[in-house]
Amino acid sequence: MTTSRTALRTASVLALGIALSACMSTPPPVKPPVDTTTPAQRMAAVDASAGKDDKELDVQPLRDAAVEDLRVAARAKRQANDLAGAAEALDQALQISEGDPSILQDRAEIALLQGDWAAAETLARKSVELGSKTGPLCRRHWATIEQARLARGENENAVSAHAQLEGCTVPGIKRY
Repeated sequence: MTTSRTALRTASVLALGIALSACMSTPPPVKPPVDTTTPAQRMAAVDASAGKDDKELDVQPLRDAAVEDLRVAARAKRQANDLAGAAEALDQALQISEGDPSILQDRAEIALLQGDWAAAETLARKSVELGSKTGPLCRRHWATIEQARLARGENENAVSAHAQLEGCTVPGIKRY
């Protein structure tokens, strides 16, 4: 009789354990944090990173008048939030002057505002290859690359792009 009671108790404890374990819920799956940074906020970060230094020499090349007209039109369309129109104007400018780093950078920034992270990085990288390795334009290139990588969740690669920003600034000449 004690054996049957022991067996009954054991069976009851096991049944209770199974019932309780069925009541336990598994923790919800951990979702990766969603980046809520808007393209406009990313562009503001590029603008902040590229700040101009009054002591820094910033040489601007002479431009073809048609290219400059297209850049002005692109700027006006960007301010009117017509990003597709701005991109089209800059694409036309690139057909005329395909190797111009500043036009490539302007186009990269439009891609950034459009949320086209891959195009923004590709255009900025091409601009880095063709352009100056110092100055505000250089900082804009690397800040755009950094923001495109952050938007894609490539934090380690973004850190390496951010590190390039320091190399774009050359100390000014100290005058006494």
